[in-house]
Amino acid sequence: MANVLIMLDPLEVAAEPNRRRLLQLLAVGERTVTDLAAEFTVSRSAISQHLLLLEQAGLVSARKVGRNRFYAVNPDGMSELRRLFEQFWTSELDQLVADAHNFRGN
Repeated sequence: MANVLIMLDPLEVAAEPNRRRLLQLLAVGERTVTDLAAEFTVSRSAISQHLLLLEQAGLVSARKVGRNRFYAVNPDGMSELRRLFEQFWTSELDQLVADAHNFRGN
């Protein structure tokens, strides 16, 4: 059986609400899985799985110190996520925003 490298789509990975919340929490600074899990109603194991997907998508990085894993936002991965998101922002969306502002002004 051949090894297959699966590339995760950062937009898809970040779209899930628990993972978005993890990214928000990590934007403040590095945290352990235990610290992060305390912010959720799902299990620590579920949070670990979410973090693993975020790491595989390049959005977070992890470092191990003793028995603890510390997670932090990966600036390069977040820059790529922003670049991917900005591909969807077209001149039509700019016009829609301008029209909405003009409508409120009437």
